[in-house]
Amino acid sequence: MIRVLIADDHPIVRAGLKQVIEKSPDMKVAGEALDGQEVIERITAEEWDVVILDYSMPGKNGLDVIKEIRRRRPALPVLVLSMHPESELAPRLLKAGIAGYLMKESATAELVGAIRKIHSGGRYVSPSLAEKLAGDLSSAGGGQPHELLSDREYQVLLGIAAGRTAQDLAVELSLSVKTVRTYRDRVMEKLSLNNDAELTRYTIENRLLPR
Repeated sequence: MIRVLIADDHPIVRAGLKQVIEKSPDMKVAGEALDGQEVIERITAEEWDVVILDYSMPGKNGLDVIKEIRRRRPALPVLVLSMHPESELAPRLLKAGIAGYLMKESATAELVGAIRKIHSGGRYVSPSLAEKLAGDLSSAGGGQPHELLSDREYQVLLGIAAGRTAQDLAVELSLSVKTVRTYRDRVMEKLSLNNDAELTRYTIENRLLPR
């Protein structure tokens, strides 16, 4: 029996995922988590076979949750569900150690197959993303400027574009306001941008924000 932990702050989403999963006799939703901190507590205290993780939950940042899971349970496969465009966010998260990435709009049709694949030791991505990743490998160094940002810089980029202040991001990322502003300055320099309006336009033009 594949024991699954679902982490999503929306009860309707959790109920829908549970319904899909438990149609398969070899799978069981053995627990649920409402935010990143609860995910960390549950994977530390209990044994799981697969974690299904909503990338955008309240509290602890999604990327930080993934890194903490990898630190505490390096063999535990994580399947990320997200509204973020897979072509931009998924490669970064795969490098961070997730086993699969699934757009929420595709979850109903692909969820069970994705769980089986990552539980057996494989990785799950859509055919279009697999093609992009293969293309990136064959043309290393030819990516977009934002692909050169560090994880923290990328988080700050998306946060500012989403309308969060430096104070908001400092709390969300457990950083000082000064450090957040330093990351913002690095983003501006690396992307050759002059202000927050240009930064926001860049994220929209490159489809970095959730649809």
